[in-house]
Amino acid sequence: MRSSIPSNTLACLYTIAEAVKTSGRLGEGIDLSIDVYDEINQRIPVEKIIRQLSARNTSGVICFAGVQSNQFPRAVDLARPLRVAGLPVMIGGFHVSGCLSMLKRLPEDLTSAMDEGITLVAGEVEARFGELLEDALHGRLKPLYNFLDDLPSLEGQPMPILPAEVISRNVGRMTTFDAGRGCPFECSFCTIINVQGRKSRWRTADDVEGIIRENHKRGLNCYFITDDDFARNRNWEAILDRIILLRERDKIRISLLIQVDTACHRLPRFIEKAAKAGCRKVFIGLESVNRDTLKETGKKQNNVEEYRAMLQAWRKAKAVTYAGYIIGFPNDTYESVMQDVEVLKKELPLDLVEFFVLTPLPGSEDHQILVNEGAWLDPDMNKYDSEHPCANHPKMSHEEWMRAYQHAWKSFYTFEHIETIFRRRLADGQRNVGKMISQMIWFRGSIFVEGVHPLQAGFFRRKDRSERRPSFPREGRLVFAWRRVREIGSSLFGVAALYWKLYRIARKVERDPSVKTYRDLALTPPESKSHPLRVLPSISSGTAEPLAVKEASSK
Repeated sequence: MRSSIPSNTLACLYTIAEAVKTSGRLGEGIDLSIDVYDEINQRIPVEKIIRQLSARNTSGVICFAGVQSNQFPRAVDLARPLRVAGLPVMIGGFHVSGCLSMLKRLPEDLTSAMDEGITLVAGEVEARFGELLEDALHGRLKPLYNFLDDLPSLEGQPMPILPAEVISRNVGRMTTFDAGRGCPFECSFCTIINVQGRKSRWRTADDVEGIIRENHKRGLNCYFITDDDFARNRNWEAILDRIILLRERDKIRISLLIQVDTACHRLPRFIEKAAKAGCRKVFIGLESVNRDTLKETGKKQNNVEEYRAMLQAWRKAKAVTYAGYIIGFPNDTYESVMQDVEVLKKELPLDLVEFFVLTPLPGSEDHQILVNEGAWLDPDMNKYDSEHPCANHPKMSHEEWMRAYQHAWKSFYTFEHIETIFRRRLADGQRNVGKMISQMIWFRGSIFVEGVHPLQAGFFRRKDRSERRPSFPREGRLVFAWRRVREIGSSLFGVAALYWKLYRIARKVERDPSVKTYRDLALTPPESKSHPLRVLPSISSGTAEPLAVKEASSK
């Protein structure tokens, strides 16, 4: 019914289409109507769409936006009945763009889609969407459009804004904008650098102000800035200064979730200004606590000795800290992963951790190398969701790899460690841990109650009997209804029990008179260079080597 993460690609394409509409380039007498659907919180009404676009004096095109690799099979399934009805269909997003950017030949799933009459679009279409709509209108769509070498400037481009009724389907009415695209780093598992480029492009502070003012008129003030690394946005300070001005001068209530790298605290004034601009949550690409692993994967910008200083800086700014952690790097073993998790729990003041399975996503250097070597890759794109092993690991079987992934979640989100996280929050000066209860319901509940990753979870999961893949038989009505009754009952009971347990833990911690003076290793400031603190292990093949944790340099 409600989803947690909105789609910025959908927002961008909606306003790009609106710009084509106002330009009049489709010709006199042509009225452009735009419908927006996000399948994570809506059922796609395929039959309704067919009726609408088959009406007299009507034509249309269906655009599947931002399709990731694990979503590509579903997009094709949805496209087939539309194509049978004679309607033009386009699919764009990271799967198509990633394959075209890194592979010498197109994979079979892309060629098969084109054989079925589906048009594929690679790259960004800010300057090209009018051309695509004209081709669709006049029945001359090509099988493939490749705009990867024509990345547009973002200055002055249409603002990524969705209709308010679409945003209302997100928990907290959160919306998005991208202040920039591209990334200068060279992580081998990343697709951003090969699809959006290593040369970063930015919106101006004026652009961002326009986005915020337009959304404010519609009662929307909570934003996820989707930049892969907002700290590397050249205009970060001008953008934050403008948001601060809107908050302080114009009294516009603004709340931000941003993504940054682990060296962001080195930027003078960055964390301070992010907090003043309303940054309440920050996602950090931690990925690993193993120096050798970070070096081998090209993530040289991560310095494990500075993790604690960086996290403590964000905590002083009252921001909830999320960290992404990848399991399955070449040196990982089950034992080393579980030891890593203990480091995360005991030595780093993290509020939440999102674990991922290292996945050779099409568009990444990792995937390109494996394809060129002829290595085994799982042929089922549904599994390329960063939750399943899709390639062979040098030290773990697929079963052991999944066990490490599942046990990492179980180890970090024990009730004992959740109590520690609550204590750290109150020791930082928070009055209560009410907001952390909801965050823990989201993260622990997603994994342990619903059995899905938090980024795929939402509020009350909906299913339709007809929505199974064509390769699976459709369940009978009674069988489906009884299964859903059991699933819904189990889910409601599980969430209620989880809330009661977390509430009791919160009350226990809040009533503890000593909680304000609580201290542990994670809350201990890193010592000076002359007195290093040896805490963070570098793990290789299951053996631990202590590292010196140094105070972060201001340079």
